[in-house]
Amino acid sequence: MQALKSRFKYLFTSTKGLILWAIAFVMIITALWMPLSGPMISWGIRDIAVDIIGYDLVHSEREGRLVMLYHSIAMAVVAIVVYMITGYFKMEEHYRVWANATVTVGYHLAAIFGMWFAYFGHNWTHHALYLFGLSLVFFAGMILAVALWPWQDKYKIKDPKSPYGHTKSGLDLERTALWVLVIAMLGSAALGAWAGAYFGNGFEAFLAEDTIRHPYKTLQQKAVIGHLHIMLALIAMSLPVILSRWYDFKGILHNIGMRLMIFGGVVITLGAWSVTVTPHAHTIIYFGATASMMTALFLVIYGFDQLIKNHVKEEQYEKPTFGQKFKGLFKDPLKFGPLWQMIYFNFTMSGVGIFMAVKLSDIFRVWPHSEERIVLVGHWHVLSGIVATIIILWFADVLGLRGKVRKWFGWSVIIGSDIAFGAVTIYEMKRLFTSEYMEQPVINATWLAIDIGLGLTMLAVGAFLVWRLVDLFKHQGMWTREVKHELGFEPTPTDEMISGETGTEQEVSQ
Repeated sequence: MQALKSRFKYLFTSTKGLILWAIAFVMIITALWMPLSGPMISWGIRDIAVDIIGYDLVHSEREGRLVMLYHSIAMAVVAIVVYMITGYFKMEEHYRVWANATVTVGYHLAAIFGMWFAYFGHNWTHHALYLFGLSLVFFAGMILAVALWPWQDKYKIKDPKSPYGHTKSGLDLERTALWVLVIAMLGSAALGAWAGAYFGNGFEAFLAEDTIRHPYKTLQQKAVIGHLHIMLALIAMSLPVILSRWYDFKGILHNIGMRLMIFGGVVITLGAWSVTVTPHAHTIIYFGATASMMTALFLVIYGFDQLIKNHVKEEQYEKPTFGQKFKGLFKDPLKFGPLWQMIYFNFTMSGVGIFMAVKLSDIFRVWPHSEERIVLVGHWHVLSGIVATIIILWFADVLGLRGKVRKWFGWSVIIGSDIAFGAVTIYEMKRLFTSEYMEQPVINATWLAIDIGLGLTMLAVGAFLVWRLVDLFKHQGMWTREVKHELGFEPTPTDEMISGETGTEQEVSQ
């Protein structure tokens, strides 16, 4: 009983344990519901899964089921972001405990009872518990907003020469940027909840991609469209701010970048909300997104520079050549990966989105509706996928993956996901270079690449989770040291690390 209690304490009270379980929880949902995806239908796997598991798949309720599925996974991801914030940013202990506990209970209730209601018969008590879970996640955000309040004197930067971004009064710009994003997320969640309150009163569940060519949309439909755009964007925007702590981002680029993130966070949020009142909302959104993406660009520049400098210092090059410096970028895939994904994002996400907006009337509205719909669906899924890979690569470093296994895991996630996301982008835009009658070879090739890329990524993440599951069953596993060293992501003393090499590689990374 004591052994079970200790492991429960690790998974649900320590920062690393909470994140580990949340990632495993998302993987469980993904594994259970993957048989219902499009490719599985043609292979006959969906019918087998329905017979074995007993999903209730009424066709007319498909939109509602997908809404519940997206929210169930999103709540777990929001919880991971909360854990990252409470682990990296100073706050009073009772705020940290309450934020973590509330969001943990909330995402479990929302996901478990939401999926139960959507796919296994409509017990409305389950729906009530789903809504209660969403409310708890919202309340956790309110706790976080109070805890992060940047104008508290104890959180101000006292040293005027500090390399970290701050104002003359000492206001920590990094903390302020994060607080702005938390407030924006609370307001954007409220926007979606307001629209959801009208369900059953002439307002039904719908998928935004199905309404793109409707000449008239209700106010609630516009609110839902604004809500889904901004929530995913805010999660993505929070990562450069949080990971600034991981990369020890500082200097003039940090100072400017955090100011741009504050500005971009406000503008893009107001732009998404303005979808309800103006057809020019996307102009505002792109203006804010450009500012926030500059922050990510500055982080990439700083991070790449540090990777090169660390490599030169480690190898003790007196006059390093360009090739030697360039090699330093790729030495550590877990440090290189998140930065690279922020760059790759522009080829598969923002570039496609801007091009689509500019050429909407000339190209995309000339296509059949189904083709434009594919672009939108792929667009959102690629963004969520890139966010997921950044978190996974970061967390593998935090948990201390070392040696050859570190390299194999990192490159498997990077290469696998980028193959898949690149193939999705080609599939989305195939009508630019092929006709309807000649598109089948492109479809076959891109879907094969997507399956291979996602398969490699899922295999790597699955192996990573199995490693930690095995460790959890060890009497003196790494988890025992991590639970004793709970606060933040500081180095943990350990003498046991997974490694493909022998010798000194037994330290845990910060």
